This record gives sequence, C-alpha cells and structure tokens, in this order.
Amino acid sequence: MSKKVTILGAGISGLSSASFLAKAGYDVTILEKNSSIGGRARQFEVDGFVFDMGPSWYWMPDIFERFYNQFGHTTNDFYDLIRLDPSYQVFWEDKTHTNIPANAEELYAWFEKMEPGSAEKLKSFLKDAEYKYSVGMQDLVFKPGLKLTEFADMRVIKGLFKMHLVTSFSKYIRRYFKNEKILSLLEFPVLFLGATPEETPALYSLMNYADISLGTWYPMGGMFKFVEAFEKIALEQGVKIVTNQEVIGFEYNGKNITHAVTKDQKWETDILISGADYQHTDKKLLKSNSNYTDKYWESRTIAPSSLLFYLGIDKKIDGLQHHNLFFDESFAKHAQEIYKDPKWPSAPLFYTCVPSKTDPTVAPEGKENVFLLIPIAPDLKDDSEETRDIYFNMLMDRLEEHCGTTIREHIIYKKSYCITDFKNDYHAFKGNAYGLANTLRQTALLKPSLMNKKLNNMFYTGQLTVPGPGVPPSIISGEVVAKEVMKRFKLN
Repeated sequence: MSKKVTILGAGISGLSSASFLAKAGYDVTILEKNSSIGGRARQFEVDGFVFDMGPSWYWMPDIFERFYNQFGHTTNDFYDLIRLDPSYQVFWEDKTHTNIPANAEELYAWFEKMEPGSAEKLKSFLKDAEYKYSVGMQDLVFKPGLKLTEFADMRVIKGLFKMHLVTSFSKYIRRYFKNEKILSLLEFPVLFLGATPEETPALYSLMNYADISLGTWYPMGGMFKFVEAFEKIALEQGVKIVTNQEVIGFEYNGKNITHAVTKDQKWETDILISGADYQHTDKKLLKSNSNYTDKYWESRTIAPSSLLFYLGIDKKIDGLQHHNLFFDESFAKHAQEIYKDPKWPSAPLFYTCVPSKTDPTVAPEGKENVFLLIPIAPDLKDDSEETRDIYFNMLMDRLEEHCGTTIREHIIYKKSYCITDFKNDYHAFKGNAYGLANTLRQTALLKPSLMNKKLNNMFYTGQLTVPGPGVPPSIISGEVVAKEVMKRFKLN
C-alpha cells in the first residue's frame, strides 16, 4: 500500500526528494508557496529579457549528471551544457583585470607569472583538493548526520584526518601561495559559505577543485533549464506539484502530522518533508513541536544575504565576460562588514553576470542581460529603495569606469531584490540567500537535524540542514532525506 508524502516547497531539494520517493512508489505531492517552481532558482521574463533570479554558477556537473542517471537520463536529454572559457574575469584593486582560463596549462602559466614556483604548488594543492572533493562529495555529504557511527567506515575515518577540518582555509592556502591575487582567487569560492576564510575549514579547498579542475559551465537557455529538467523527472515519476499553496499550519494525531493546512484546504499526509525555510517551519508552523529554541536559532551563523539587480541594457557592453568578479576594493574589509561587524558595506566587492555574452536567447538582439550581486550581512535594517539605489549607483560608477562606456542611460529594465524580498518570497531566516554557514561548528551532526525530534513523520531538506547550501548540496539533500524516509516508512 502506498503512503502519502507531502513536501513543502518546489525548490531543488524538494523536487529531488519528491523524485526519489515517487520512483520508489510513494504518493508524492509538492505544495509550493509561490506561483512558479524553482525556489531561489526561479526565472522571470520581461520584454524579451530572461532573468535567472538566483544561482548563476553551474559547478559540479557530475552531481547533476549523477541525479539524472538515477532516473534513466543524462544532462544532454535536457539542455546543451557548455564549459565557459574564460571561466570568469577578475578586476583587481590595481585597476588591472585577468581572464581566468579554463585551460589548465594556461592557468599554470598565469600562476607562475604571478608567483614563480606556484604552478607546481598549484598542482599539489589541486591534488589534495581533488581528494577532499572525492571524499567530501562522494561520502560525507551523503551521511544523514543523525549519529556518529555514520562516519565509522575506514574510508571516511581516514578521510577525516586528511580533510584539514581544524585548519582554517586562509592559513592552509598560505602554506602554498603568497601572491595576493592568487590568494584572492582561491578565497573567493568560500565567500558565500558563511564565514571568513580565517574561520572556514580547509576542507573547502574542494571548492577550488570544483572551480579550477571541474570547470564553470552554463546550460544554454539559462540556469532555469535544470529546474525544468528536475520538474520533468518529478512528473515522470508521478509527483503532483501544486503552486500557490502556502502551508500555514499542520494537524496532528499524537506524534504524527495528519494534514498540511493551506488557506484553501487540508492535505492529508502520512509523511511530511519541509523543503521550505527550516527556521520558518520550525518556529512559525510547528510551534510547540519545533526542534529548536529561539535562542538556538539566534546563535546560528547564517550565510550572507545579497543585494541583486536585474538589468536590461539596450546595447552590447564591451569589457565584460559571462562571469565577472570585482575585487577592486578590499576583500578583507568587505568580509569584515559581512561576518564580524555586520553593516551595509562601505566599498563592497560585487559580481556581474552577463549571460547574453554566451546565450543569445536571454536578451533581444543587440541588447545585454545583466545581473549584479553584492554579498551582504543577513538581517540588515533599512532595506529601502533609497538604500538600494545608493549601491546601484556605486556599482554603476565602477562598471562604467572599468568598461569605459556609459551604461546607466541605456538601462531599459531594472529590478532590485534584497533582504525583504528573500523574507517575503521564501520566509528566509534573517533574509539569508545561502542558508546556514559552513563553519566547523555547523557541519554534519552539528547542523539542524533532518528529522523532527518530537514527531514521528516530520523531516527536513534544503540549505539549512545536511549537507549545506548551494545547488549541488541541495540535490543531495533531497536524496538523503528520501532515503531516510524509505528506511523508516517502508512500503508493503
């Protein structure tokens, strides 16, 4: 006899868990708060411009491929995936810029130019990072984090000793390199993990392996293509997806949830999985059945939020690549204003994505699709249009200076998105954009549990539980929770 599973949220982790459970024979329904699926990876279109709202870096293509393979598909069934070359462009404080090549030999040559002897050191660094990626992304991330004995097999135990969990990322990379540009390049992937490089475990050099060795990719048609792929797989398994259905509470029978309650109706269920914001589910929906106290949540280190701008430009812009990192101000000062002394940044680093450099379908002919992002501390006050405009003009000044052309007067569409929007659209705790910070004290068993401690049939998936933030970890999170449900609620 099948069992009814209700999943809150049609984000990546929700679609992933739904697909695995439906394939195994469970009767799965996803209730999505918003009018469209994808969660933070939603997309919108206006005047011929197609904007991906959130994720814009396609890293770890092996994780996507592994997911598709488990449902009899390959990436090629859904979209044309191309490797970007250059991977991205970096603008430096000394007013120079570097195109980071996808080709390994060209990258070694650049490292050697920056710091003699560093090419061989990079090879050694990447070999170690590859090992961390192998153990981290093939073993550790698939552990549900419910008990210590999960980590008892010898490969994982041996791996833990070689993962440099108690060495800071900052200290670790300085064993290899001294050049400031090299250090900034290697530190940038951890900027969004929720802590300074000084407080991020050296384990996360695996991100450098993902960046440099596995490469930066792009699905033609936009990042939403992988959301459409996940939706298609879910529907093929028989998953039902219902949008505009925000869950506002639950009904119980003892220690079991019996119904998820929306404004319009009650949804009977045997098993409940929340892919919605964990803290919102825990404190606003479950109330007395919550896993954690307010004090617990306030003590968590939350990953950054973001100030985003989506721009339609009525001309092409020279001087920009698909991905552009503006490290033309102090990395240390901006990190301090995110993590140590939270405030609106004084001179922020920022990121510019111009997918129309690669993909003609995301902007009308002769025009440019531009996405701007400033990482900021979560839960900042005064998220007003006036504040947003101050930073918009700050970014425009720097963009126009670096590109040597006017941009502002050519903007024909503009939309901003920030802390208030993350809260309104996703109930994001403190308006975070990236979930829970990947610090040592918030890793594996120390993350919020994927199971409710008071209810028998309540589970969690997504960025605030195991394994952590980002699209590939969210894919894995859905699989991990699905397997835990299957183990505990076997079908007859």
